[in-house]
Amino acid sequence: MMSPSSNFLGLTPIFVFVALVVGSSAITQDFTTMPILVAFTLSTAYAFMLNSPNRQFSFAEKIEVFCKGGGDKTIILLGMIFLLAGAFYAVTIDIGARDATVNWALHYIPTAWLLPGLFVITCFIAFAMGTSMGTITAITPIGIGLAESLGLPISLVVGIVVGGAMFGDNLSFISDTTIAATQTQGVKLRDKFKANIYIVLPAALVTIILLMTVSLGGTIDITQNNYDLTLILPYIVIIVSALCGLHVISVLGVGIASACVIGLVKGIFTFPSMLKSIQTGMGWMQDMVAIALMIGGLVALMQAYGGLAWLIQSIQKRVKSAKGAEAGSAMLVSFLDVATANNTIAIVTAGPIAKNFSQSFEVDPKRTASILDIFSCGFQGLVPYGGQLLAAASLAGVSPFALTPYCWYPMLILLLGGISIFTGIPRFASSANNN
Repeated sequence: MMSPSSNFLGLTPIFVFVALVVGSSAITQDFTTMPILVAFTLSTAYAFMLNSPNRQFSFAEKIEVFCKGGGDKTIILLGMIFLLAGAFYAVTIDIGARDATVNWALHYIPTAWLLPGLFVITCFIAFAMGTSMGTITAITPIGIGLAESLGLPISLVVGIVVGGAMFGDNLSFISDTTIAATQTQGVKLRDKFKANIYIVLPAALVTIILLMTVSLGGTIDITQNNYDLTLILPYIVIIVSALCGLHVISVLGVGIASACVIGLVKGIFTFPSMLKSIQTGMGWMQDMVAIALMIGGLVALMQAYGGLAWLIQSIQKRVKSAKGAEAGSAMLVSFLDVATANNTIAIVTAGPIAKNFSQSFEVDPKRTASILDIFSCGFQGLVPYGGQLLAAASLAGVSPFALTPYCWYPMLILLLGGISIFTGIPRFASSANNN
């Protein structure tokens, strides 16, 4: 297939989606007025009315492009994670694991440190796991229980979990975004880590300070009889499995199995009720799977129509200096992430162009790799239709748009990333390009 010509109209389906959700919310003052799946369905219908300027796709060909995009391995994996996350959430709630874990935390952790502690623990787990999705599915249920116990908005606490998860996604040595950023720029993992740490560590510290200022509500009256340590085991199992390097699918599978065994052994479940609990949890996430398929197909259509090509060319022609090269790389990967709702895809797509910017204007490749990762992860932690916020919102039973204002850490790394580009700090003694 020939490469699509640059075509602004090819990018407009994502603008239609945002207009539908934000417009209806502004009119009704309610973010739940326009369901996300309905908005994507209408945006996809609009996309089917468009076409490429250098090739006229028939309706059947558009369907084929859409289905191939929806069937991409990344999208299918995302759907599987959604379903297993729902099952894990439902089973752990039904056996009392979530409440036991929250009560244990309330009993032993000083109240003022509950929210900062949740953020730090999430950061650590995400850094060790190298996946924000796995971290969110494991920790969000605990965050929800904590919010309910403390009388805090669920969106606030779940936003904390998302922020911590994006810390690990950005900084972990085994994160796919880290690998993509370093490989496309030809730098070592440790060099990108050093470049990132100057930006993300201050952002994490500021987040912790902000969380310590949050006023906690509710009445906390916990005694040792309020929790059963054996019920906490599914969360311990899932964290240990992740730290051992198991794939996120395996991690969730082991977590579900452990919760089911505990429920059966303690007589909380019968075998039929256990199966029903798993099915109920998967049912909670069915809309999220459909949304993931819709996003994959819509992005494929935008690419076929030349929308992504237009975006890339528009930024390329505005780069005129070293600072402009850094800003151009940041803008490119940011817009691609907003358009595709996938930070890894955004980095892989923007990487070769960003490397060309670096070579043309003598930008240190370590800084370029750092910029690609920071800005893609920052926006991925804010985009309401990205997998991370969709999963967290579905588990919490809130609109993903309600989470974005509380994702403070992603906002801070974008702010500090912008300051880094403007000031040129951190600088490095050598810009050698080492693999």
